[in-house]
Amino acid sequence: MAKATPDLSYCGREVRKYDNDRFLTCLFAPAERRESLFALYAFNLEIAKTREVVTEPVLGQMRLQFWRDGLDKIYEGGAVPKHAVMEPLAAAVREGGLSRPLFDRLIDAREADLDDTPPANLSCLVNYAEVTGAPLVQLALEILGAKGAEAMEAGRQAGIGYALAGIARAVPFHARQHRQLLPSDRMAAHGAKQGDLFELRSTPELRPVVREVAQAARDHLAKARAMRRSVPRAALAALLPAVLAGLHLDALAREDNDPFAARVLMSHPLRHAKLAWAALRGRF
Repeated sequence: MAKATPDLSYCGREVRKYDNDRFLTCLFAPAERRESLFALYAFNLEIAKTREVVTEPVLGQMRLQFWRDGLDKIYEGGAVPKHAVMEPLAAAVREGGLSRPLFDRLIDAREADLDDTPPANLSCLVNYAEVTGAPLVQLALEILGAKGAEAMEAGRQAGIGYALAGIARAVPFHARQHRQLLPSDRMAAHGAKQGDLFELRSTPELRPVVREVAQAARDHLAKARAMRRSVPRAALAALLPAVLAGLHLDALAREDNDPFAARVLMSHPLRHAKLAWAALRGRF
């Protein structure tokens, strides 16, 4: 594993600050591929924060169109817009021969994100986790040279699992925005109230809802791990976020699936060591 240094690129600094989980996994990637991963994850940060930084959906659509247009230029071989993330992303795409449809899925998912309607059921939530999480892992696998169908399926499952774990852990963050990503039918079935959620009240009725989302995350992570032999060891860094998802889910379980528990929101003190041990064993 390479050490993080003060001379990180702009993308590296952004990922270290705002997506530290993935930043740590990048340190286990081959050095010559690390900047491409930083560019990919910085791009994801740019589109993922769209809903948070705009006041009207139309402004969010305009922001996302900028990235669609930029990708058009990248794939057409034209001059890309001057932007601290767009330019290194262009280098990553061209060097790695990355799949345009995966980028389109990520952007389309973030456009749908501008709608605050909660997912109707767990299947809808899993679909949301897939479109926001799976293409990112699959693009990282492509950067690391793993483009086979089985590796892509492992990436899909890992992306869904990581996204679901993040949703379960981020309940308080979304609630502060008056946003509910927990399935409406499961909320109703367990008697959990959106009003309590938005008032940041931890209630017994909310915990079984979170438990069901967490279990779905574990199920998808298990499916990904069952396919680990299909992923070349050199591409392991793309799937290492699954290790951190497991730590997040374990912390949640220890707190009886209370997403408002302080320990759930804390970083695991041994996450660096856990990642290093997983990388050494070739597991995620």
